[in-house]
Amino acid sequence: MLERIITALVLVAVVLSCMFATQSHYPMLMLMIVAAGVAGYEWFKLMPKRSANVIKPLAWGFGIVTAALSTLALYYSEIALLLWIASIFIWILSIHWVKSYPEYDGWYNFSLNFIGFVLVSAAVTAIFSVWDSSPWWLMYLFLLVWGADSGAYFVGRKLGKRKLAPHVSPNKSIEGLFGGVFVSAVIIIVVEAVYLDLTIAQHILFLILSIITVFSSVLGDLLESMIKRRAGIKDSGRILPGHGGVLDRIDSLLAAAPVFAVGMYVLKLIGVDL
Repeated sequence: MLERIITALVLVAVVLSCMFATQSHYPMLMLMIVAAGVAGYEWFKLMPKRSANVIKPLAWGFGIVTAALSTLALYYSEIALLLWIASIFIWILSIHWVKSYPEYDGWYNFSLNFIGFVLVSAAVTAIFSVWDSSPWWLMYLFLLVWGADSGAYFVGRKLGKRKLAPHVSPNKSIEGLFGGVFVSAVIIIVVEAVYLDLTIAQHILFLILSIITVFSSVLGDLLESMIKRRAGIKDSGRILPGHGGVLDRIDSLLAAAPVFAVGMYVLKLIGVDL
């Protein structure tokens, strides 16, 4: 437990420093590139098995290519936007995969490598874009995801009876999902009431975006759990003592970040000033 707490404190300190300690883009940019590389490495190791002698070198190569693609998208917003849209289509498709598992696992094939490129690169570029808009908007995204996760955990632990996806993540319950949504709803209402000066229609649009982001975070968590279960691996990595790998920490953000980034982009296009 102590190891887990220390790792969490160090991780929070590093992320918050990159978010708020300087106006320079470079610390956050480097954090995202490194995260993309490590997440890509971990993603590859969850793919259908290859020869044990070549897995690690290929995984590092996959991580480097993922970091390179993410770097390119971080510098060219058009590429980032295409990645976000492609990511959202993949997440919509993954709803069927999660609902059909384990009866259907045809998705577990070589195409997951390409999917990994898209999902990881889309997530880190979306996180950077939201931060670039305002560090406080990224903090809001984090609060939505953490609120949903924490609410689901505590409510599910106390009241959980009906399983949400028993074959994918046996500990998650429908009651926990409602608890997570409730906690996130409180965060949304407080932010809208205290910090946003919007019309009623704009408030409704922002509320819809936030709720969709919350449900997306749950889907991100479920998909990573399903892939790990199919691969027979408990944690995606061991780089974060007590927490597993980078993918284990950002699984919810893989889905939530691109959805929120696209939503903010669309809201700005229609004149909603956030």
